[in-house]
Amino acid sequence: MQHIYYSIKGPSEGLYKEKGSKFISFAFPVSTETEIKDILERFKKEYYDARHICYAYRIGFSEQKFRANDAGEPAHTAGDPIFNQIKSLELTNTIVIVVRYFGGTKLGKSGLIQAYKTAAEEALKNAEKIEKTEQVVVTMAFEYEKMNEVMKVLKSFSTDFLSQDFQAICSITVQVAKDDSEILVKQLTPYLKSIEL
Repeated sequence: MQHIYYSIKGPSEGLYKEKGSKFISFAFPVSTETEIKDILERFKKEYYDARHICYAYRIGFSEQKFRANDAGEPAHTAGDPIFNQIKSLELTNTIVIVVRYFGGTKLGKSGLIQAYKTAAEEALKNAEKIEKTEQVVVTMAFEYEKMNEVMKVLKSFSTDFLSQDFQAICSITVQVAKDDSEILVKQLTPYLKSIEL
């Protein structure tokens, strides 16, 4: 069975204005919490003058991690409406950030919920939704002499190389379709010192 999920192809933006307040929204494809942390750090520096930087994300497949953050707005008025937009499109490996510049007029709870929902919707509407196959990360260690055999096996699968280190004992981390991972591991095992998924 194919393990399919939906994400977005690349970054996208949206904008919503209400009573002078500006809600600028951004959507990004992400796959790790480290990546998310880096994006959020960048936003805090870049939009240091914004009143609020609210966000929600969901990553992973069967074991999903998600978070909705109101960033100082009243509870459940920002993070949840953003997260609900990600959920309604059945997306994972996606973060949506909404940067708010306050316009001087309070919007009230329902006004905020509507504003954050619409801003998130705008960013996701401008994103290209794509179907992807669930991937697993495989890290392996092997002796340098086994390099050709290992590379030959890896090339016969569509793997994405995440990191490699070639010493006397080499180490490679790849990402491969979950459905292919068992066969890949079986074919690689004779050449490896260790492997972990």
